[in-house]
Amino acid sequence: MDAISGEVPILKYKSGATELFDRLRAFYMRQADNRIFATMEVPNQSLARFRSEHTEGECVAPDPDERAEFWDRYLAERAAVEDDSLPVAYLSEMDQGLYGGLLGGDVRFMCHPENGWISSMVPPLLDDLDQFDVLRFDRSHPWWQRYIEQMKIFAEKSRGKWGVSHFILIDGLNFVFELIGGTQTYLNLYDRPDWIRRAIDFAFDLNVAVQEAFFEAIPPTAGGTFSNFAQWIPGRIVSESIDPFHMTSVEDFETWGREPVERILNHFDGGVIHIHGNGRHLLESAATIRGLVALLLLDDRGYPLAFDIVNELKQKVGDLPISLFAPYEAFAERLERRDLPGGVFYQVQGVPDLATAERLMEKVRAYRV
Repeated sequence: MDAISGEVPILKYKSGATELFDRLRAFYMRQADNRIFATMEVPNQSLARFRSEHTEGECVAPDPDERAEFWDRYLAERAAVEDDSLPVAYLSEMDQGLYGGLLGGDVRFMCHPENGWISSMVPPLLDDLDQFDVLRFDRSHPWWQRYIEQMKIFAEKSRGKWGVSHFILIDGLNFVFELIGGTQTYLNLYDRPDWIRRAIDFAFDLNVAVQEAFFEAIPPTAGGTFSNFAQWIPGRIVSESIDPFHMTSVEDFETWGREPVERILNHFDGGVIHIHGNGRHLLESAATIRGLVALLLLDDRGYPLAFDIVNELKQKVGDLPISLFAPYEAFAERLERRDLPGGVFYQVQGVPDLATAERLMEKVRAYRV
């Protein structure tokens, strides 16, 4: 039910939203391990227009109203796609840059024509570890005001039509990366471990403040959180990253990663994480994170597509719901052969048209393992 009205909302850009909330609730509560779920990427004119008007790389700070308008056009067009997706916009501008920007970092924006995002990041904030002692989080900072204002704009523009996704946490070693860069972070795990722990504690408080503000501005819908990769999950759910441990051992993750992740996931109602191709050695350990609701498996050059080894990956995580990207032709072939494991959300790429998407979804909804 909606957190304010007590009624299940009707979304203009998604017919059958009520039924889909029920399907997703079963999936994320681990009650649909014999079923599959899917989104269909079909040609989108709004995204094609964005690609024609923007080049990849560094760009100027985007206008929040223009970003909301982009998402409105894009999601309105996707309303015709009757798959397991919900109309969800992502606050990509508040990506990594928000957290560093709040502490005085030099926020830089990057344009991503392939998906319509404009992301943000900062170069390392500190030249010397002792500079950490002067860092302060101040809600009067211009970046905090920018954050609050963009959420207000998105909340108003989206009302009754589409949802606003949670966005990435930058805590734990991700936050230390923002302070001193990757190389110095790894070195100081051994040279200055007490300093690293202080920075992680600071990051927890900062991230909780950021995410609590999100849930205040974007309250739960139907009792759950919209998600850019999970569509919607019951509860107040955050999006976590364990990227720094992709290039370390499982032992390093257990020593430095697990506790900060579990601490913040359990401050809220749980969380989701993503794992890149070079981090798949972490799968079995990550699957046991307390409070973890779902896992997104990403693909990287030099590693097999997650879809190609989905049976193997699914065995490693048990009944934990996972999501991954699937090439259209390969997905259609395995769907026809009934060769897809359940408990998986397939994000099908390169579907040629709406009619094809509808035919595939009929088989997806009837599919049982």
